[in-house]
Amino acid sequence: MDYPIKQSFDEILLQLTRGSLSAQPGSSRKVLFWGERTGEISSYVAGWLAGKGIDVIVLDGANRFDPYMASSFARKALISPERLLKRIRIARAFTCYQMATLIGEKLVALVGAIHESPLQKPWVILLGPISTFLDEDVPEREVRPLFERSLGKIEEMALRGVPFLLFQSNDFSENPPVPPFAKGGIGGLRNSKRVYLTRRLFQLSNLVWRIDLTEQGANVVSEKILEKLFYHPELGSGSTTSEVHPFF
Repeated sequence: MDYPIKQSFDEILLQLTRGSLSAQPGSSRKVLFWGERTGEISSYVAGWLAGKGIDVIVLDGANRFDPYMASSFARKALISPERLLKRIRIARAFTCYQMATLIGEKLVALVGAIHESPLQKPWVILLGPISTFLDEDVPEREVRPLFERSLGKIEEMALRGVPFLLFQSNDFSENPPVPPFAKGGIGGLRNSKRVYLTRRLFQLSNLVWRIDLTEQGANVVSEKILEKLFYHPELGSGSTTSEVHPFF
């Protein structure tokens, strides 16, 4: 069964792959999709990229990646599912230590193994980049340096031309959360570790797209963080401007 996603979202992906949605000309490309059903959406995106002949590396920290959904795109691309899946390499992490090792050590080797030319760099999908770091059994004093080293490696690789797509669920169970820089509070983000991780993830990203479910389906909303235009006492400065794109 094909994933029910409309052409408008495919157009977003086209713009990303062509570079027309870069934050600035020549800037590193780190794009965050956050909200609901990020596991399904990241699986679709991996299949979409592979169907365009782009190699994809998936680091899954949420245990939500679905290869079958990714392979369903093969029909649209008129290629065999086996051929499409060969372009997708998946590594899973179940602890923040495993995720930090994947990003800090294994990712470079994975990129090098399939990086055939400077013009054909693989795309990296990080699914649940902060999920494993939210483990309540790991103290914040250990989480922060691990996460900062991971962010540093992402930034280093992005500056070398490796594009990153980050998919983070905002289902933190306590309350229906709102975007970290939205006016009126931080919803379910009361825990200081969550606030810190989410803020740093937003700061890392050149572009942020929020995924919302509505009565009409789902929307992809672009959010551009603007420093010094809005200040939140717990999260610091930032603001959002939004444009709604029908998702499905």
